[in-house]
Amino acid sequence: MSLFTPVRLGEFDLAHRVVMAPLTRMRAQPSTYVPNKLAPEYYRQRASTGGLLISEATQVSPTGQGYPNTPGIYSAEQVAGWREVTYAVHQRGGLIVLQLWHVGRISHPSLQPGGVLPVAPSAVRPAGKAFHASGEFVPFETPRALEPNEIKSVLDDYRLGAVNALAAGFDGVEVHGANGYLPQQFLEERTNQRTDDYGGSPERRARFLLEAVAAAVEVWGAGRVGVRLSPFGTANDSGRHADPVAAYLPAVSGLAEYRLAYLHLIEPRADGAGGGAPAGDGAPTAAAAFRPHWPGRIITAGGFTGAEADEVIARGEADAVAFGRAFIANPDLPLRLSQGAELNRPDRSTFYLGDHVGYTDYPTLDELDRSA
Repeated sequence: MSLFTPVRLGEFDLAHRVVMAPLTRMRAQPSTYVPNKLAPEYYRQRASTGGLLISEATQVSPTGQGYPNTPGIYSAEQVAGWREVTYAVHQRGGLIVLQLWHVGRISHPSLQPGGVLPVAPSAVRPAGKAFHASGEFVPFETPRALEPNEIKSVLDDYRLGAVNALAAGFDGVEVHGANGYLPQQFLEERTNQRTDDYGGSPERRARFLLEAVAAAVEVWGAGRVGVRLSPFGTANDSGRHADPVAAYLPAVSGLAEYRLAYLHLIEPRADGAGGGAPAGDGAPTAAAAFRPHWPGRIITAGGFTGAEADEVIARGEADAVAFGRAFIANPDLPLRLSQGAELNRPDRSTFYLGDHVGYTDYPTLDELDRSA
């Protein structure tokens, strides 16, 4: 098996195993948080026949926002904007799932409706700095712990996000349970100090994630729902477990009962996940660690080269590989990897905010050939 062996993930029949990772670009329209007018072209460029794209993280409610100009999926206007994106991807023969997102405590009052405090499982202030609505970095504030009756309302937001994703023409959804955002805040003992049904034991701490996934499954069916986790990650003041496998096993075991389309794991080697450890330095491998505990398909992500991704597939550790920065700079990444072609280098200074520069202007191989 290789990156270019066809594979079935749940209900998704893929012609290859090169997946576009969810990539926050912070280019949605201010105030409405509708995908901007360039978004259909951005996603169209990266679509390929039988290829799977995972959308940028998309907040399920106004309180779920943690960064300026990130898109939502809770208004009719946002649904209409995303419908243009899915149409463009489908015209190229691609598949696209929407990543459902709630940042929890990783936000600032300037991004919250009415300037209120962000919500979280418990009132534990994150280390580091938050994005202000102005785009500047400021110290985090201590979040407000969700009341028991409010948790149901947040779960309803996930359900509405799944419903709206269906209306917008997506092929499925992915629940974002990684990178220190709300589901991971519930999963981890340090950020979840609750004593009710959503805290205490690892099984109860997993309840929020499992119920968010259940809400998505009710709408889509299990074969069109995935979950992203970062068990070894430290992004956004998360993780640092002595034994990440033991800490996450109750959640992974609970998720396995749904028979989801896939489990999407961020490797420790990925920047923002575990320090950006390079390949071959003995860093643990999330895909290999959880493969014995997961009966279905696994997508792995972690700054892989094409050759490294092929090796992961050949070893059977994962069934597909998600590429992030490489997909930003190479709209035709699957073609380039299949041909062993040179890759464009990404310009980090254009990753967030901005206009078409660093967004829709990276050249494809065909464009380079024509200009040669």
